[in-house]
Amino acid sequence: MAVRSSWKGFLKLSLVSVPVKAFTATPSSSNEIHLNQLHAECNSRINHKKTCPVHGDVPSDQIVSGYEYAKGQYVLIDTDELDKLRTENEKALNIDAFIPANSLDPIYSTGKTYYLVPDGPVGQKPYALLRDAMVELKRHAIATIVMSGKEQIVLLRPMDNLLAMTLLSYEHQVTNPSSFNDELIKPAIEPEELKLAKTLIDASTPKKLDFDKYRDVYTEKLTKLIEAKVAGQEIAAQPVHEPAPLCSTFFCFFI
Repeated sequence: MAVRSSWKGFLKLSLVSVPVKAFTATPSSSNEIHLNQLHAECNSRINHKKTCPVHGDVPSDQIVSGYEYAKGQYVLIDTDELDKLRTENEKALNIDAFIPANSLDPIYSTGKTYYLVPDGPVGQKPYALLRDAMVELKRHAIATIVMSGKEQIVLLRPMDNLLAMTLLSYEHQVTNPSSFNDELIKPAIEPEELKLAKTLIDASTPKKLDFDKYRDVYTEKLTKLIEAKVAGQEIAAQPVHEPAPLCSTFFCFFI
């Protein structure tokens, strides 16, 4: 596989450890359109520079991480020190509990999903055994993992021949639906009205969902707009950098 894994470690269930790799299920699309910010007066592209108030522009290799423990006072944290904080157990994907499939409300999903694949021949059989057992028992799993510098709670579920891992929000990060009870009233609903609503739902329920028919229509229309403007030479061209533009560098930077 050409793409690089986002995480490597061990999928742990009791005393069993399965070496796995995680690949993002939704990689950045090359078809995405990104609009740049330009200065309206001269069409120069707006720069976002990393600067120090004492030394001006700072290269990336001179930037470190720090925690502000008091106003203007920082303790420096090296990336090697962060890695040393991780124990062997924290380098693993630890299954905590199994739950009935689809019993966790989708509201807890962060929308970020990874595919787990066995890392090397030794992990193939235990990986397949776990996946097949979850399929037959119709179970999903709740697990924890240290990823992107913090501990995450995840949902594991079989998907075709793989295990998929979806990052979840913690309970305290999700607004309880009861918070909106004051916004609702309990209207009187007649049986005929409910029957009509159910009829409309049944009429819009296909035997099998063709998810592939959905597409990003907005991006398609934006692409056509851009192509039309390019064809008509309606292009916001950057100036040739011979003389300085009418606006000063200082002014453009803070626009």
